[in-house]
Amino acid sequence: MNSSTIDVVLAGARGHGRRHLENIRRLQEKGIVRLAGICELTPLGPDELPEGLGTPEQSADLGALLDTTGARIAVICTPIPTHTDLALTAAERGVHVLLEKPPAPSYAEFRRMADGIAAAGVACQIGFQSLGSHAVPAIRELLAQGVIGDVLGVGGAGAWARAESYFRRAPWAGRRRLGGADVVDGVLTNPFAHAVATALALLGTDRAEDVTGVETELLRANAIESDDTSCVRVTTPRGPVTVAATLCAEEPGDPYLLVHGTGGRITFWYTRDRVLVRRAGCGPEETEYGGTDLLENLADHLTTGAALLVEPDSTGAFMRVVEAIRLAGDPVALPDGAWHRLPEEDRRVVPGVDGLVAACAESLALFSELPAPWARPGTGTP
Repeated sequence: MNSSTIDVVLAGARGHGRRHLENIRRLQEKGIVRLAGICELTPLGPDELPEGLGTPEQSADLGALLDTTGARIAVICTPIPTHTDLALTAAERGVHVLLEKPPAPSYAEFRRMADGIAAAGVACQIGFQSLGSHAVPAIRELLAQGVIGDVLGVGGAGAWARAESYFRRAPWAGRRRLGGADVVDGVLTNPFAHAVATALALLGTDRAEDVTGVETELLRANAIESDDTSCVRVTTPRGPVTVAATLCAEEPGDPYLLVHGTGGRITFWYTRDRVLVRRAGCGPEETEYGGTDLLENLADHLTTGAALLVEPDSTGAFMRVVEAIRLAGDPVALPDGAWHRLPEEDRRVVPGVDGLVAACAESLALFSELPAPWARPGTGTP
């Protein structure tokens, strides 16, 4: 390790946290960070710790672990309702934070976290990895240059499949509330949170004040409390952002964003950093971009002063959407005839939903404005 290596503590090392473990190992091999500690209710066994990470200290108490290790960064990948308190636990000790998305289950909790971070004077990066894609500033530049004419809006489509066991993987999974606390674990707020946040970022309308209205239609095929098939339309000064998504796809595929313009369109497959530009008078132009890892960017910020890519306030618009979904009525159960179960895959499928999700992105319409027999108008916020 070199003198600029930054000690890191990871809170939440199982489940999605395993990806953080692997990424920390990658950065540790480059001498950028060192895993100093792991915060888990039950310590990781030797077989759960990737080779090359040494023997980090383990504890169920994040504050105590930060005190004993002297870590400068806390990576927080814990259940959604715990995000704010753990981020503030780190901030109060002068420890910088990489906070997994969604940053909080409500706008009030988000503001408590963001204001507390600001008051402590520490850096905080929100873990929307898609916002580290080099395609995002490239698309913004194309829009500023008028490559596709005047922007009409952004559509987003996500069609994935999740087994019924996915909603049993943790006590908070598939829940809107747990033990009296907000969770808001829905298809748009968690698995497809990147689609919503990135669509807003492409328009440059990513701050809370950029959102002037939110319409939601929340539905579910699975026997859960939250939604698994939903759409949202966000009103912004630069046009609407409509994102539709399902975890009950017939044929799962890569999610994408579609920027509509008067003279063309831009398609962005954000999980692949792939961009396709179509415009009048030109052939299609496809480009693959790289990306910047968010933990690496946070470390770079601390050592060289590089700008953070995803500060809390740049996710304020996304949190306005989370708040609208939190305040909306409970998701509507799809009628029995609208879905069927695939026993061999342990999952539920909504026939025709793939096409409907794509149609929402194409037309910037909601499910209820399209020929979806099971859809009904949702709720809006002023």
